[in-house]
Amino acid sequence: MSKLPEINCDLGEGIADERLVFPYIDTASIACGGHYGDEESISQSLALAIYYKKNVGAHPSYPDPKNFGRKTMKIQDKDLKKSILIQILKFEQLAEKAELPMDHIKFHGALYNDAVANPDLADSLTDFMATYFHNTPIFAPPHSALEKYIIQKGLKQRVEVFGDRRYLDTYRLVPRSVFGSHMVTETDITPHLETILGKGFLQSDSGKLLPVKADTICFHGDNPGIADFLPLIRKKFWS
Repeated sequence: MSKLPEINCDLGEGIADERLVFPYIDTASIACGGHYGDEESISQSLALAIYYKKNVGAHPSYPDPKNFGRKTMKIQDKDLKKSILIQILKFEQLAEKAELPMDHIKFHGALYNDAVANPDLADSLTDFMATYFHNTPIFAPPHSALEKYIIQKGLKQRVEVFGDRRYLDTYRLVPRSVFGSHMVTETDITPHLETILGKGFLQSDSGKLLPVKADTICFHGDNPGIADFLPLIRKKFWS
């Protein structure tokens, strides 16, 4: 049997009790001030990562806490890069203080989705990574503009798919605005994971099977069902 992908979770985002999530993941992407987060929240998440012996990475965003980083932001390229650098360095400084290495970088929300679809943004972000963090893996979805430029520039990548989101035929996520785009119960998530882990496919909303080999599977920390379904699926698939 091939090695299973790791479980990652977007954390440090103000959910009620991260302590319920950390035991069942392998890696946390921690918000570092763009959409959410400050020194206190980052340090709290890092302390839990130390306690539960988990890996941690930076989760930078458009500098837009008002919209939780979930809306495309009109911002000059140099200003965006400056903001992302400040966010990551803030995280890296606190992680070093906690004696935790930065495992990866994962862009958040609209920035992530825009880099998936917009070649110019993907090109710019991967230039930024090549300049400042060329040895740090980037979480990126398969068949995306971001993945294309990561490969083209010889950067490190972990292919990411979402365990609690539905997909279109294009490997893109079904928009959040569409009813049912999120899976919040173990009953819904189990067949989705069986297809990914057991068969090597994503099944789109139309029923199309999309070949995929994931390195990491993400569950959102703010998923309302995460404290209920995550222990169950961890035991079912990863035990």
